[in-house]
Amino acid sequence: MNFKDESSYIEDNVFIHESSYIEDNVSIGEGTKIWHFCHLRKNAKIGKNVNLGKNVYIDRDVRIGDNCKIGNNVSIYKGVTIGDNVFIGPSVTFTNDLYPDVNVWSDDMIIETKVCDNVSIGANSTIICGVILNEDCLIGAGSVVTKDIKPNFLAYGNPAKQKLKNKLD
Repeated sequence: MNFKDESSYIEDNVFIHESSYIEDNVSIGEGTKIWHFCHLRKNAKIGKNVNLGKNVYIDRDVRIGDNCKIGNNVSIYKGVTIGDNVFIGPSVTFTNDLYPDVNVWSDDMIIETKVCDNVSIGANSTIICGVILNEDCLIGAGSVVTKDIKPNFLAYGNPAKQKLKNKLD
């Protein structure tokens, strides 16, 4: 495993594959597993019992709660907050800029996105910045989420539409 410096805080019982790269001031909770070719940027905070699949990118200042499973090839950019008990399927992408431009960039352009507790996001979904995925919602595979999703709702499609309650109340 490659560490930029010794300022990162890593709890006991953490597995980090030797091909992964951990930058400054990263906090990794107990029982977390970080697999091949992951990159955790400075000031990222990863909770307890989190599983980061192969080739996961966690941008600077990202917060991930406890007991999350993040599939292979997921990118989570600055401005995204992930709650507890969240499943993020393979190749899910989060955006953080509504109007990307190769010639113009600053952190002022970042628009925050919140994934609340107990959310599941299917493989190959794209979460456009500025949305809230509320508690216990389920996002179908391949969806493009452009609006907030209510608690306990299933949403899917492009753009994702809320279809029905996910669980019985």
